[in-house]
Amino acid sequence: MPRHARLPINRCNLPAVILGSLRFQQHPAPLKLDGVEELHRDLFRRLDACAGPERRGEIFRDYMTVRFRLEHLDEAGFSGGPRERAKANYVRMLRGWSFDSDSREGAVLKGWVESRFGLLPRYHGEPLREGDTSAYQRYVEMRAQGLYGTNALEAQLDLVYAYCQYEFARQRPGVSHLTLYRGTNRLDEYERQGAGPGGSRCCS
Repeated sequence: MPRHARLPINRCNLPAVILGSLRFQQHPAPLKLDGVEELHRDLFRRLDACAGPERRGEIFRDYMTVRFRLEHLDEAGFSGGPRERAKANYVRMLRGWSFDSDSREGAVLKGWVESRFGLLPRYHGEPLREGDTSAYQRYVEMRAQGLYGTNALEAQLDLVYAYCQYEFARQRPGVSHLTLYRGTNRLDEYERQGAGPGGSRCCS
């Protein structure tokens, strides 16, 4: 993986240079965020004791609501200001990103991936090539706006990721790959690894 697409450090058990490689896609390994399961041991003990996925989902949602005081923002330290930002939680982030990955919510999620896995975003409304370009600065501003005034939003996303990994392992024991299909636009703007200087475009 090229240096300009990754960070030298991250917050998980594998370095970015491995996560961005074809080898990792072919031979995946368990991927855990630093300290998340340890910090939330009680949640995972409760999930272990529950046999049904629907009930586990209820346990997870209840835990998120109580842990992050999602229905009692004053208990989480909210004391006024733009309440709509204080209400920005993991559900709203995922919903906003699913409708538009180049939105403010999309910038938050891309920034979360960057900080946790060390994989730098390469597109947000337009190509992100250098850190000092106007495109990159717009992305950074959107990310900051999306996080400002929120209630431990990135910590919420950490737990969403850990729960999804847990639930996948529970429902599909021994399965290492899950094939996903997604539509894509602007294929001519994709970068291709191994291309020449400046990154030639993929055209097929």
